[in-house]
Amino acid sequence: MEKEERMFCYQCSQAARGIGCDVIGICGKNPTLARLQDNLIYSIQGMSGYLYRARRLGFAPPLPEIDDFISRAFYSMFTNVNFDAESFLELAVESGRMNLKGMRLLKVAYIERYGEPEPTKVETGIRKGRGIIVTGHGLKVLEELLKQTQGTGINVYTHSEMLPAHAYPEFKKYKHLVGNLGKSWHDQRRLFTEYPMAILGTSNCVLIPKEEYKDRLFTTGPVRLPGIKHINGYDYTPVIEKAKSLPELEEKPSEAILTTGYSRSAVLSLKDKIKELVVKGKIRHFFLVGGCDSPTGKMEYYRDFVQLLPKDTVILTLGCGKFRFNDLDIGEIEGIPRLIDLGQCNDAIVALDIATSLTEALGIPAKELPLTLVLCWMNQDAIAILWSLIALGIKNIYLGPVPPAWVNDGILEVLASRYGIKLIGDPEEDIDEMLSVERLCT
Repeated sequence: MEKEERMFCYQCSQAARGIGCDVIGICGKNPTLARLQDNLIYSIQGMSGYLYRARRLGFAPPLPEIDDFISRAFYSMFTNVNFDAESFLELAVESGRMNLKGMRLLKVAYIERYGEPEPTKVETGIRKGRGIIVTGHGLKVLEELLKQTQGTGINVYTHSEMLPAHAYPEFKKYKHLVGNLGKSWHDQRRLFTEYPMAILGTSNCVLIPKEEYKDRLFTTGPVRLPGIKHINGYDYTPVIEKAKSLPELEEKPSEAILTTGYSRSAVLSLKDKIKELVVKGKIRHFFLVGGCDSPTGKMEYYRDFVQLLPKDTVILTLGCGKFRFNDLDIGEIEGIPRLIDLGQCNDAIVALDIATSLTEALGIPAKELPLTLVLCWMNQDAIAILWSLIALGIKNIYLGPVPPAWVNDGILEVLASRYGIKLIGDPEEDIDEMLSVERLCT
């Protein structure tokens, strides 16, 4: 079914009926142009998250190329400046190149501050005692909280995209960082209601809270919620005092043990074995399955997909999309785990480095690497990463669980014809198609 050609723009005094242009702009802007401008805004927003977190760690080198791009991109969207749709596609690809710089900067910042991640098993149960649960992406916040809770008897738990923190060597010294609770971000209303502990929201992916835990919830950094106490800076005394005032939690054993922390070095330490297994035909194909989870039943595709994959395939994963299947035990291939969790969404840069290194180890061109990307999107950082992949020349990416709403039929046709973007369908049929041809093309 074709998407209706609609738009909405109310950025100037010409807005139709004084409300907004929703069919075509009075200025002449058409729905496709409006949607491409929206896409560019979303990609820049996604990039900003990575730059923000790197700068909170003190990594703020001059970034004239990114600064110049952002000013040009935003100025291009002023009223009556740019009516050329093609140029907005070019700017979107350029935003992907800039986002690569931001993701790499953040990864360097994390490794220099916390060490390079190493494969780590993480408990998902409850320890007896009082607790604080930290959600979001902010490792700097988690670090400061762990320092301040040492010796207090309070256990600290991660939630969602904070899971990879357990794999950084610097965090391993905090013995009261005891596990990860829940799955991806959208389970927080249920999770936070279930466990009476203090809660600290550190970045995007927070939800308007239920009454049951509003008095236990705190925000910090860029996060704000109506009626919720916000903490400027890194003094988390109010969070700690709230945790102390709450009853002790009862012991609850882990339902699953999650493994995270496969850094570039960890995976490449296995490259000789991987090469041997590929040459012998024991590893037929690699899949990168992950991205942003979303609260829709269509996301079950990704769990079904992973379960249906042949046993001679290996799955790399990252982002909170992995919570759809990272509890599965899908085994290994002669010591090589079939499910390799690379970390947070920004660790897409690690996946790209691994892919490049594998092509070198196997002695093949990048376009011949038996790798297929099967991505899920939810918000702006996923859009930024998609354009980063496109900027690198990577094609034939499968995308779901639904196409971005800003993508109309014309834009989807361009994404498909130029970049090979394909929407997911039936997992079994998709797998047959993916394994029938080489999917990565640069």
